[in-house]
Amino acid sequence: MSRPPGRKQDSHKISRELFVLTYGALVAQLCKDYEKDEDVNSCLDKMGYGIGIRLIDDFLAHSDVKRCRSYSETADMIAQVAFKMYLGVTPSVSCSSAAGNEFSLILDKNPLVDFVEELPVERASLCYCNLLCGVIRGALEMVHLAAEVTFLQDKLKGDAVTEIGITFLRKTEDKKAKKK
Repeated sequence: MSRPPGRKQDSHKISRELFVLTYGALVAQLCKDYEKDEDVNSCLDKMGYGIGIRLIDDFLAHSDVKRCRSYSETADMIAQVAFKMYLGVTPSVSCSSAAGNEFSLILDKNPLVDFVEELPVERASLCYCNLLCGVIRGALEMVHLAAEVTFLQDKLKGDAVTEIGITFLRKTEDKKAKKK
């Protein structure tokens, strides 16, 4: 039996919506468990990091990408392939340093906040989507790129766009190269 056309896309939309709702429930539970926003932010980052170190294998297996030769190529790959593959959006990329190691991923639409209107006043310092920072950091570390990943702007906090900053710190040295 063949599937009716469009059914796979509907299934993808449903799973994305389920993911977004589940993520919202997770953040709500963390807010109940922790009094301080900094603790919630840290927990989301740690969870994201754990996801990122595992997700990179899936990304490399299914994306058919070649090795990036520069930080710029890496930032473009994150935006154009990874975000599109896992979140269905393509952020724009801008380089924000003369050294070429700082980039911004600018999301006009963040699917993780589809069902969130605004943050409560008492949660003003909460980085609702901090999981994304951890995912990016964890995935980059697994391909031997140390990076600092933070939210620079957030629509939930009244900014015009959501902006994630990535600062590549240095290439982590491969243990095999050290032995030589």
